[in-house]
Amino acid sequence: MNVLAEELNKVLSDTCASRLLSTVGMRMYFPKGILSQSAEAAERAYKFNATIGMAITKGEPMILDAIAEHLPLLSAREAVAYAPTAGVAALRESWRKQIFKKNPILEGKHISLPVAVPGLTAGVSYLADMFVNPGDPVVVPDMFWPNYRLVMEEREGGSLSTYPFFDAQNGFNVSGMVKAIHAAADGRHKAVLILNFPNNPTGYTPSALEADAIVNALVGIADSGIDLFVIADDAYFGLQYEDGSLRQSIFAMLADVHPNILAAKVDGATKEDFVWGFRGGYITYGCRGMDEHKYGALVKKLMGVIRSSISNATGPTQYILLKAMEKESFDIQKAQFMAILERRYHAVKKFLSVSAPPAGLKVLPFNSGYFMCFLCEGFSAEALRIRLLEVYAVGVISMQEKWLRVAFSTVEEADIPELYSIIFKAASEMPREA
Repeated sequence: MNVLAEELNKVLSDTCASRLLSTVGMRMYFPKGILSQSAEAAERAYKFNATIGMAITKGEPMILDAIAEHLPLLSAREAVAYAPTAGVAALRESWRKQIFKKNPILEGKHISLPVAVPGLTAGVSYLADMFVNPGDPVVVPDMFWPNYRLVMEEREGGSLSTYPFFDAQNGFNVSGMVKAIHAAADGRHKAVLILNFPNNPTGYTPSALEADAIVNALVGIADSGIDLFVIADDAYFGLQYEDGSLRQSIFAMLADVHPNILAAKVDGATKEDFVWGFRGGYITYGCRGMDEHKYGALVKKLMGVIRSSISNATGPTQYILLKAMEKESFDIQKAQFMAILERRYHAVKKFLSVSAPPAGLKVLPFNSGYFMCFLCEGFSAEALRIRLLEVYAVGVISMQEKWLRVAFSTVEEADIPELYSIIFKAASEMPREA
């Protein structure tokens, strides 16, 4: 094992992070190679800096006019230079401030500086590199974002361990989650858990009381001596539409709750700031008893994962977001877009309140995010999807043959009744299984 990895492992040796790291995570480090030497040179080589693989003229990167004319508000360095491996420093600081602003219960707690990654998918994938070994179970509800399977099972060799998302009262299934964690931790004394609120595909966010129950349950598991690595997938953070729903990240509740619980917040501008193609995500760690030195060791390991894969997230989108966040109009414009989504949500709720779905099509609870789901009983969700597409030119998503996901986020408010009327009509025409 590289001596740099051994040094980082020593820093983390008395934490649950050390016990949770995968074999890849144990081996990972940020090399003292070209990038670290270039960083030193940027601070001290005031005469000549012949380190980085870029073409420089008059102190700035060379940039074609044909490129620059499309990026008039960015300097040459912002537009085409390599971004730091962990992300643009000013943006990382700004994003951390935003996390505290959006999650007041974090006040007084110590979390790591966010690390920029190229989208939330990359964030989940990098954490899997660091904390999931082949054969390890990863606990998720049965209604999960399908990319978890591709990342955790096909890429890492782990296995998804599921539990029913909803309990008998149509709330979040805390007891099912607990059972799945204990089964996953059996013989390992550790477990990986993903919590995704608002959830994709259900569009459900737990109530504040349910969130308390989740945290209390995890603390109970940690008290029993089991180490937990909890990924808070906050892709749709902030898009809650009903009073009583959890309005802060579950990460904020877990970040300092127990020394045996390491929480990682995976979030980003992708959906929070309506810049899907920017591929801008962040990873932030929180754990009781960890200080800046220990967080720094985890961050360096994460930087090693980034360096060994894509080297760094793209720079221009980071600088554009940073400049946008500094504008007073930024939050106002975001609120306007979020209000549009909320009106679409209420239009769906209104339709469903006055129009009963046909037999075999059950509306599942939803209160947030981009989506809602139907449970298909007596016929295949995939068959219904095909019928909607081929007969009615309507596109929706089928999942695991039994759920139909509808993204109301993409449909104009005025068109919501027509969309759902078509779905109901198509479902009523489906042949029932004997």
